[in-house]
Amino acid sequence: MSNAFLSHISETLTQIEADGLYKRERMITSPQGGEIRVGDREVINLCANNYLGLADHPDLIAAAKSVMDEKGYGMASVRFICGTQDLHRTLEQKIANFLGKDDSILFAACFDANGGLFEPLLGPEDAIISDSLNHASIIDGIRLCKAQRYRYANNDMEDLEAKLKDARAKGVRHIMIATDGVFSMDGYLANLPAIREIADRYDAVVMVDDCHATGFMGPKGAGTPDHFGVDVDILTGTLGKALGGAIGGYIAGPKPVIDLLRQRARPYLFSNSLPPAVVAAGLEAIRLVEEGESLRRQLFENATIWREGLTRLGFDLLPGEHPIIPVMLGDAKLAQAMANKLFEEGVYVSGFFFPVVPKGQARIRTQMNAALTQDELTRALNAFERAGKACGVI
Repeated sequence: MSNAFLSHISETLTQIEADGLYKRERMITSPQGGEIRVGDREVINLCANNYLGLADHPDLIAAAKSVMDEKGYGMASVRFICGTQDLHRTLEQKIANFLGKDDSILFAACFDANGGLFEPLLGPEDAIISDSLNHASIIDGIRLCKAQRYRYANNDMEDLEAKLKDARAKGVRHIMIATDGVFSMDGYLANLPAIREIADRYDAVVMVDDCHATGFMGPKGAGTPDHFGVDVDILTGTLGKALGGAIGGYIAGPKPVIDLLRQRARPYLFSNSLPPAVVAAGLEAIRLVEEGESLRRQLFENATIWREGLTRLGFDLLPGEHPIIPVMLGDAKLAQAMANKLFEEGVYVSGFFFPVVPKGQARIRTQMNAALTQDELTRALNAFERAGKACGVI
């Protein structure tokens, strides 16, 4: 490799660090949970997507261990060659039933699901209208598609309607509105009732990425459509957050849509099948969710305690009802300094800054977990108070 190329890469890394934007990873030496071990330290974990505390749940671990004896370790193939077990279809049908859809299709991750969704369904005669704060995977998936692209301001229904009018005026064939169900950096919910109403007036398809809602939002835990009591056309989501925290994504929707994706979605056609252990644990996670009203209740009780405690201490929070509760700090270096100080105080969090969030909107995104105890929340609030004062935040 040429020295000039490596020198350019090194200079870029040096600049990233000088700007306070360099990301460092800490090594966890325990299972994921409300408290984890990092090296030789026990710390309270407030930044995992482990909303229901299922990542180390004994029933999921038992399901994963048991199925390996029966089904093996890995599939060593993509689905359409020799990578489909009965277990895969059982999970796909279970996900579809849970979400109230005809069928679903599994992917290695929801990033792949979003990456493979748009291109098989839409062409140059069509249009996609995407929320400006959508996840990177939606953005990348749209880039792979030849449909005309529109972007509307975050949750701005007037702007969405203006883009729909523009697309219809240009005579496009089909329109798909794409939005996150929950905007994960802020914890804001998409206005699905208004989006559905506007979409119906303009004969548009509604697609929702519900990664940060499936399993705990809504009376059944079936996500933001369940929360709002509205129907959307296509749902994408993950097994990697509330549903066990491992890996695996899916698309759920009408049977013709899912059938076409099986034929043409490239991440599905060219990626190995999910391992049997992940599939079995996913089935167990949905069972627990369907029986898990107490887990959802505990999650939101913890979120209320946490939000009220941080507000009382004087931190600047974004408003919301979701278990994502961002602590706004503004400066990237301050966010990293605060995260480091909190780690010294026994709390694991991460600073979020550009390019993950816009410049000047650095934050620490805290996330609640049903497995966190009252004692852990109290200790974490005390740590936030000490770190906030030490860093000049409060």
